[in-house]
Amino acid sequence: MTNSPFTPGIAPGRLRPEDYAANFDDLHAPLDAHEALVAADRCYFCHDAPCMTACPTSIDIPLFIRQISTGTPEAAAKTILEQNILGGMCARVCPTETLCEEVCVREEAEGKPVEIGRLQRYATDTLMTQGVHPFARADATGKRIAVVGAGPAGLSCAHRLAMKGHDVDLFDARPKGGGLNEYGIAAYKTVNGFAGAEVDWLMQIGGITLHTGKALGADLSLDALKAGYEAVFLGMGLAGVNALRAEGEDKDGVSDAVDFIATLRQAGDVSSLPVGRNVVVIGGGMTAVDAAVQSRLLGAENVTILYRRSRDDMPASRFEQDLAASKGVRLVFNARPVRVTGNGAAQALEAEYTVSGPDGLKGTGETFTIPADQVLKAIGQTLQGAPDGVSIEGGKIAVTGAGRTSVAGVWAGGDCAGGGDDLTVTAVAEGRDAAEDIHTSLTGG
Repeated sequence: MTNSPFTPGIAPGRLRPEDYAANFDDLHAPLDAHEALVAADRCYFCHDAPCMTACPTSIDIPLFIRQISTGTPEAAAKTILEQNILGGMCARVCPTETLCEEVCVREEAEGKPVEIGRLQRYATDTLMTQGVHPFARADATGKRIAVVGAGPAGLSCAHRLAMKGHDVDLFDARPKGGGLNEYGIAAYKTVNGFAGAEVDWLMQIGGITLHTGKALGADLSLDALKAGYEAVFLGMGLAGVNALRAEGEDKDGVSDAVDFIATLRQAGDVSSLPVGRNVVVIGGGMTAVDAAVQSRLLGAENVTILYRRSRDDMPASRFEQDLAASKGVRLVFNARPVRVTGNGAAQALEAEYTVSGPDGLKGTGETFTIPADQVLKAIGQTLQGAPDGVSIEGGKIAVTGAGRTSVAGVWAGGDCAGGGDDLTVTAVAEGRDAAEDIHTSLTGG
């Protein structure tokens, strides 16, 4: 059900106006020039660069940090953006604590890694603030490619194809480009409209035409795209949401966490958003943490994350778990929802403790109840409207190599495709690599 300001217990304006501004301020303040030089000076510039190996887009991290240390952040930005055209967003949302920074030699030796993510943001922000786009298109090839989905994978693919001289029609079902960067990430991670500004900056390459309000299946058919374009890239993400499979999930006050976040991200005034007094978020990934933390920031008195497995199994990183706890979110592990209770609208959630064994996850039979006037489902998303003729494996589009599907002339990448982690940085890498393969396929090299 869609939450309403009239649902009992769910109301807007729980905090003072000044509290909202403070709560939704930048999670990590940007480095200034002096701080960036100090942070860069901690890098050992390792010859084997384990941080570079851990980056899904293989950014030359020691090189860009050295460029910052020599006072050329614009050059550092180009080094980053050559591999990851959405390096600005990834600097804000990447789980660096489990990727590049986790394997940093400083982390191994001292427990405090080089601040790679913040240095990457410093470099890319410096360049983008100047309004500079460091890449130019190659000579026009006369070839047209359709890219479905203007999220990280689609944007990355479209930009690389445009650089190669191809013309790209970029389609997205929503009113704006950006995908999850625009609609699905916590507001405190990407403030001041950065997601939209990054899309506008990326489009400066030229050769890309964005068509919004165009969804595959409803407005576009794969057969028509194949007939009208030399190649097609599918990067539309996962639009469906898994069912809670608990009694009473149709009650008022129960909704999808992704919709909750999208509504918040598009709100001009967050104080107008209704939130419950007692919020329970079901799930253990980044979406669950983002929804839970933002519920607290909106003024919810009690927020609980309920995850069916152990803390070590939780997909969200320990940093994100600790962030949630620091904001007053209660994390309950090894528990699963049984039913939502209440007369028409949610009032409480009954849950059952679980245990993992050789035969998988099982309920113990021991139950408990949590007050809940708002229940947010963050239990994974699914591929919606799979295109005809494309092979599906594990609920996602099956791909081989650099994103080739079972249909000739059709590539796929990002969350809708199998084979990679559902991370922004991974989607960027898959879109980029598919574009290179498309270019090779169309031009012979």
